[in-house]
Parts: sequence; structure tokens; C-alpha cells
Amino acid sequence: MKKLLIITTILIVSFTEINAQVEFKVITSVESIVPNGLGRSRLISASSERDFEEFTSEQSEEDHTRNKSKRNEIRVKDFEETKLLNFYNIGGIRFQNIASNDALISSKITSMVAEGWELAFVTSAVESDSGKDDGQGIFITRYIFKRNLE
Repeated sequence: MKKLLIITTILIVSFTEINAQVEFKVITSVESIVPNGLGRSRLISASSERDFEEFTSEQSEEDHTRNKSKRNEIRVKDFEETKLLNFYNIGGIRFQNIASNDALISSKITSMVAEGWELAFVTSAVESDSGKDDGQGIFITRYIFKRNLE
């Protein structure tokens, strides 16, 4: 009897987990690595949703129809923007700014977790200053959260 109860419990839990509906949310930090503190750094979170299928076309050897989605239809105008500090100022790299950004990003992650989100993935990339005449550069990190829909 005990074994039957354990097996039944495991099956119910497994079935529930398999059928769970999950939603994802992406938070992006963009931190400027432009010299002299001239860049802009932000933590961005979209407030409205988009369905990728509305802006996707499928092409094949027979059908070369161009994707005619309008950029203004794709653009999200409702988003949350948190100001971050740039990595550099006139004196060079500013470690205090990095620590400040870490505190703000940690606060956002803590808030998301309190709302039932789980940090699932983190991915980052850099486009750095490539020399004397470039003057461009960003450090971008995407924090991908997930939670079960109820």
C-alpha cells in the first residue's frame, strides 16, 4: 500500500510538472564602456508583450515573399528604464560605478524573485572600443527569468 501511494504521488507530481505552463521575461542591462563617461547605461524591461509570430515570415525555395512587418508595429513603447552608471568617467574606469550598478541589478533580481520569477539564464556580450577613432562600446547582459503560470 505504501509503495502504491509513493508511486501515485510521483506520477501526479511528474504529470503536473510536464503540463506546467511557463512564461519568460527578459531584463537587459546595457552598460556603456565609452571613454570619458560619454555613453548611456540602462536596465531595460518591456512592460508590453509582442507575439513573434505576427512579425515572422517563412521563406522557401518556391516562396521568396519578403517580410513586410512595419518597424513601428514591432517597437515597444511601454518599458521600464532604470538608469545605471557608466563604467568610465574622465579619470578612466570607475569601480564605484560598477559596484553601484551591481547593487541596482541585484535589487531588480531580488524584486523579480519576490514576484515569483526564477532566474533561468544569463548571457552577456561586449562590443568594445576598437581603437583611437572608434569611441564606441557597450557591455550588454540579458537576464532571462521564468515562472509557472497558474
